[in-house]
Amino acid sequence: MITLKEAKTKRDIKRFVLFPFSLYRKNKYWVPPIIKDEIANFDIKKNPVFKNADARFFLAYKGKKVVGRVVAIINWYEVNKQQIKKMRFGWFDIIDDIEVSKVLLDKVNEIGKANNLEYIEGPVGFNNLDKTGVLIDGFEQMGTMITWYNHPYYKDHLEQLGYVKEKEYLENKFKFKNVDAVYYNRMSNIVKRRYKLTALDFKKTKDIMPYVDEMFEVFSASYSKLSTYVPVSEDQIDYFKRKYISFINPEYIKFVMDENKKLVAFAIVMPSFSRALQRARGKLFPLGILRLLKAKKMAKDVTFYLIGVHPDYQNKGVTAIIFDQYTTTFSKKRIINCIRTPELEDNESIKKIWDDFNPVTHKRRRTYRKNIQ
Repeated sequence: MITLKEAKTKRDIKRFVLFPFSLYRKNKYWVPPIIKDEIANFDIKKNPVFKNADARFFLAYKGKKVVGRVVAIINWYEVNKQQIKKMRFGWFDIIDDIEVSKVLLDKVNEIGKANNLEYIEGPVGFNNLDKTGVLIDGFEQMGTMITWYNHPYYKDHLEQLGYVKEKEYLENKFKFKNVDAVYYNRMSNIVKRRYKLTALDFKKTKDIMPYVDEMFEVFSASYSKLSTYVPVSEDQIDYFKRKYISFINPEYIKFVMDENKKLVAFAIVMPSFSRALQRARGKLFPLGILRLLKAKKMAKDVTFYLIGVHPDYQNKGVTAIIFDQYTTTFSKKRIINCIRTPELEDNESIKKIWDDFNPVTHKRRRTYRKNIQ
């Protein structure tokens, strides 16, 4: 007998956040979130995404034991402004029992129907800065702090319940040694001279902050044509600053400016916190924060989190300037592996950026779609 309960109280939300800790307790590839941060992410008073989105949190029980969870999401900007009548679901985790999946997703369908929406897509977050997709290949590869991990049967449950592929994402990695530093230095100098561009490097986080709003303008311009795009509000940008920028190595954030000191391209890279997060087990104290700080300083793997080029400067070799900056930084840090965040398989422009580095696809993930019944 499966029962469904909406998580509304602080105690229930904490139980919601903790469920994957038991589900993946013995899995060496799952990377846990920081419990406190995950709870704050779901707090309507702390996360500004709730100014444009509604979310309801559900737990599935067998007796007194939690056996599944899901967040039912409506992004009202997407629905009302973009006229995309989509019901989202995310943070979807279940034991290997298709009835649990059915109960949870039937509730998502019910909410979508009540709001006159047309179809369901998931797993996705609130917007483009959130995690996305169910893992369909690469289960024996280490997860990251910016992606979901899941058991192989998730895909089977969704397909058995009538969900079909909506979008597919590739996760690639390459060895830093594959980057030809001499070539990118030469190309960088050529592109700088040709278009009167300059590169910005940073040593202090406080020096980055004045550029973050402009960075998101470039982000919006470069990503707005993607089918997954939902605008990021000013409040969400401020939230991003507080949550992420201060914790990213300043030397891992690169900007390219035009002759008028206007930002035209950017990249954000993060050190891999995966092992540190596993050892922290969801807690910053007493030792978790020390492990994360050590990873920030010592990690030999990095994750390319965001990269964007203004449309006016795309296909002009501007990324050569960014990679030239990173070759210098990564050489000093003795970086070994460069890991990329999930990218749409049909995004040809992003593929061209990485082709020279002999990337290897080590994971695939997918969002699924179903018309609301």
